[in-house]
Amino acid sequence: MEFLQQNLAWAALAAVSGGWLLFDFVRNQGNKTLVSPTEATMLINREDAIVVDVRDQGEYGKGHIPNARHLPMAEIARRASELDKFKSRPIILCCATGARSGSALATLKKAGFEKLYNLRGGLIEWDKAGQPVSKKRK
Repeated sequence: MEFLQQNLAWAALAAVSGGWLLFDFVRNQGNKTLVSPTEATMLINREDAIVVDVRDQGEYGKGHIPNARHLPMAEIARRASELDKFKSRPIILCCATGARSGSALATLKKAGFEKLYNLRGGLIEWDKAGQPVSKKRK
């Protein structure tokens, strides 16, 4: 008890951090479309998943997942048919943080795509996980 009193700020920080992690875990339990960078890599390697980057041209040019196809969010509804040949394969959507790719996922789902995944945390988490980034144009 004395330890907690002397380290109240640290104990509070640990409690808040733990609570946030638990909240995030519970919130994402029902969402099977979110994949971590590791899960995305396994889908790419084991199931020949396609990666679609929905960021704008400037963001994509600064670095993207190797072999990612570029299809900006603003054009996703109009150009969804470009992905028709991949309907039987898993498609991983990514952006900077996972927000735009979540919207793109909903758009493609309405277009009849079924094996859709959203890279949780986007390219920020991909980079943090030490995964490769390319500047080559696909």
